[in-house]
Amino acid sequence: MVPDDPASPILTVSGLLKTFPSPAGRETALNGISFDLAPGSVTGLIGPDGAGKTTLMRLLAGLFIPDSGSIAVMGHDPASDPLSVQGTIGYMPQKFGLYEDLTVQENLDLYADLHSLPSEGRRLRYASLLSMTGLGPFTGRLAGNLSGGMKQKLGLACTLVHRPPLLLLDEPTVGVDPVSRRELWAILKQLVADEGSTLFVSTAYLDEAERCDKILILYNGEILGSGPPEMFRREVSGRSFRATSPGQSLRALEPQFYRLPGIVDSVLQGNTLRLVSESTAPPDPPPGAGQIQLEPVPARFEDAFMVRVLERASGIDRSRETPTLYDSAPRNGNREGETAISVHDLTKRFGAFIAVDRVAFSVLRGEVFGLLGANGAGKTTTFRMLAGLLPPDEGVLTLDGMDMRRSPAYARQRLGYMAQKFSLYTHLTVRQNLVFYSSAYGLSGVRQKERVQRVARAFDLESFFETQSGLLPQGFRQRLALAAALMHEPPILLLDEPTSGMDPLARREFWRVIDSLAVLGVTVMVTTHFMEEAEYCDRLVILDRGRILAVGNPAEIKARVAGPDLPNPTLEDAFVTLLSGAAAPAGSAR
Repeated sequence: MVPDDPASPILTVSGLLKTFPSPAGRETALNGISFDLAPGSVTGLIGPDGAGKTTLMRLLAGLFIPDSGSIAVMGHDPASDPLSVQGTIGYMPQKFGLYEDLTVQENLDLYADLHSLPSEGRRLRYASLLSMTGLGPFTGRLAGNLSGGMKQKLGLACTLVHRPPLLLLDEPTVGVDPVSRRELWAILKQLVADEGSTLFVSTAYLDEAERCDKILILYNGEILGSGPPEMFRREVSGRSFRATSPGQSLRALEPQFYRLPGIVDSVLQGNTLRLVSESTAPPDPPPGAGQIQLEPVPARFEDAFMVRVLERASGIDRSRETPTLYDSAPRNGNREGETAISVHDLTKRFGAFIAVDRVAFSVLRGEVFGLLGANGAGKTTTFRMLAGLLPPDEGVLTLDGMDMRRSPAYARQRLGYMAQKFSLYTHLTVRQNLVFYSSAYGLSGVRQKERVQRVARAFDLESFFETQSGLLPQGFRQRLALAAALMHEPPILLLDEPTSGMDPLARREFWRVIDSLAVLGVTVMVTTHFMEEAEYCDRLVILDRGRILAVGNPAEIKARVAGPDLPNPTLEDAFVTLLSGAAAPAGSAR
């Protein structure tokens, strides 16, 4: 059912208030928000962790009841008539309920049965959905054996079985590689064009917001702004700058720029620094910064988002120094040019499947090194071999000159490993997790107590000391996982998608800690699906089906695909183009 009047909103929210019980009484998740959605539009919902995005989605889907205010979904109130709403809309939560022991076809059949889709209409609907998502060749494959991107596409196809006029998508692309993200957004745009669907999409990727007709910024349960992307960009026009410094890295200078009066935001982009100022006047570099060149750059939605959120954020002390997490430089010091990690002809097979195929690269001490690739490219398998959790079938792998095969226990003592699915003990408190991990690394007594207090203070975890880690917000779980990996002050740090699901503000703070460790001499290897985050790396390797496709710093990777049709490619453009086969594969990394 769609509105009789095409100009009428398909969804209207007015004065919506939702609170939840808390130890202090009631916690407000949504504080009197109002908005509407036009039929056939794509609206993005953006906000930090805890802003109320998922609560709002669940209210719209009739899964929560508001304290006050009203919701009208195509004339129905989801609070008083949830079944009518749920039978009409499509709702895809963050963890969509695929049945992994059923095939693609069986999952589609199950959701068609749940929506009582007539059997005579299924064949054409299935054909359309399988063509749209590219899942046609995989109907007999178990859902549990699909890649992350394919699972998301199947979840979307199941949500669309009954042709819902309104689709609610709660972070549908988290953990999905850039190629699959683009494919998912192409599917969503096709839905709007071909079927007139209305989409309401929450996302942690600010570049995805640029693809929407309208954006809602939600912060602490309130709407900070609403409008098309170009409206937000106009607000900060002329206030964005790029800083460069010939012959020196800006990694160590970024915190100094961030603390300058008049600077709203600063973020590394390869060998440059992007700054957002309070005014259109170019900012003065910090004292002693050396030769800094500043030039204006076009504004983007991310600039406006950071301005609005940071203006409202409380408790951010810009004068605060980045916490010092190590007592001294990492063991063996920061000897420039030395190799910390060396990988030669690394190979891993699972039966007949070759997950990592003769991969070779090296990482310098104090370097931030990125390992990129599509879902299933071999990134996590490579990380697990580096961490000593998987034995390689062939090849040589050394850490600080030590052969991982001959001395795995010694090598692991020099590593801090933050896994993609964090190995926290969810029923233990924050304090208990930190004590456990510090004990596992051989710390005890006064030294252990000092380290627990120090990392907890550095990551603002002290107020959560007695909270079970499974009850922490996503961003704080990731802080705790990194804190646990750093308990023994390792000189090498492996981070496997450490900020997946983190909001942009939390990612900024997380990376300031990583940058401070790299400046100190810690070697950092990271995998990520955030291409703007990959810009923080000194060098990158892109894997494709277990082999190295490209290697270089971010500027070199982008230069490989630049041309008349793509004069100023982003790193995501380069990633997608290279994986699409538009550029020739490269050999091994140094």
